[in-house]
Amino acid sequence: MKKIIFILSTIILVFSSNVIAAEKLSIEKQLIGIVGATSGIVKTETRELKPGDKIYLNETIYAGVDSGTQILLLDQSTFTIGEDSEVIMDTFVFDPDTNDGKIVASVKQGSLKVISGLISKNNPDNLTVEVPEGTLGSRGTEFQTIVSKGKTDTLLIGPGKNNTLGMRPGAVLVGNNLGQTLLDNPYSMTSMIKGKAPGQAKKITKNQLKKFNKKMKALRMAKLSPEDTRAERKELRQTLKKELKALGLEKEEIKTVIRDNIKKDKEKKVVIKKERAEKKKAKAEKKKEKKKKVAKNKKGKKKKAVKKKGSKKKKAVKKKSSTKKKAVKKKSSTKKKKAVKKKAAPKKKKAVKKKKVVKKKKVVKKKKVVKKKKIAKKKKIVKKKKAAKKKKAKNKRKKKK
Repeated sequence: MKKIIFILSTIILVFSSNVIAAEKLSIEKQLIGIVGATSGIVKTETRELKPGDKIYLNETIYAGVDSGTQILLLDQSTFTIGEDSEVIMDTFVFDPDTNDGKIVASVKQGSLKVISGLISKNNPDNLTVEVPEGTLGSRGTEFQTIVSKGKTDTLLIGPGKNNTLGMRPGAVLVGNNLGQTLLDNPYSMTSMIKGKAPGQAKKITKNQLKKFNKKMKALRMAKLSPEDTRAERKELRQTLKKELKALGLEKEEIKTVIRDNIKKDKEKKVVIKKERAEKKKAKAEKKKEKKKKVAKNKKGKKKKAVKKKGSKKKKAVKKKSSTKKKAVKKKSSTKKKKAVKKKAAPKKKKAVKKKKVVKKKKVVKKKKVVKKKKIAKKKKIVKKKKAAKKKKAKNKRKKKK
């Protein structure tokens, strides 16, 4: 099946070199590529698309539910349109002699997977995909985008920075008026919401990857399945050869072009396999390291737990001994205090009694003194009165005489 896809790509190359000589197209109907494969209902505004149909500039391609198509552009770029999608080819300029040009496509809804071709190899920034929330600038890579209501998710597939064949590393610049995010690591993704800057690049999860693959599920059926008969395959090959002959190419030239494309595809497959193998090895090593770290951590935790238990036991023993000592001290101190209190109690009572007796004696003495003083005062007063009477009596006697 993949050979058939390469044969289709050869047709595109032939068209790119002989499109002016083969057919004179107006600006309104400029040929940009060919339908490589379809599944389900895929159409434009005027016609239903089938494998081998030509795609023209400014055509809107609609893929229905459980449908999809793969379009091979003249510069060997591949646009795979997923189910329930609407894609417009806005700009396509390509010079086959210099491989210079520009591609602009817009995705209104659904999913689009892009594998860049000759234009991106020469000028990596000359392939742009416009989405409602902003733009996706491809830099010689393979990426996929899903456009839903008010949100666009973009996934960079590859190739990576350190690929073994020295291929240019892929990248996608996701941006709008509010900001930009560069995806330069394979299987990194970002989301862009209307009215906000693109989110940070992050590694895709398994569930998110399933979502991206699900959008392209219909295209697996687009390629010729093992159920198709050999006769159907032969007929397809014969029609392709006739078209190539009609464009002025001989059998040997057709064979060489097909072989070259097959070699290129094999090389790409080898690169992808090596990258996958390296990733698997790296993952396995990481897992081993994690397991070792976990084992070390467990051992350390066990040792710490044992130490903690020992220290806890020691602390408990110390606490018990200290509590016992405190209890003994308390008992002895309470006994001593009680004994002291018992001894001190009678002494205190005796002292209090003595104090009371002394106080009483003092009071009695004071009372006696006071009484004596009063008596003395009374006696003096009486004496004075007697003395005064005597004087009066004397004075009277003197007067009488």
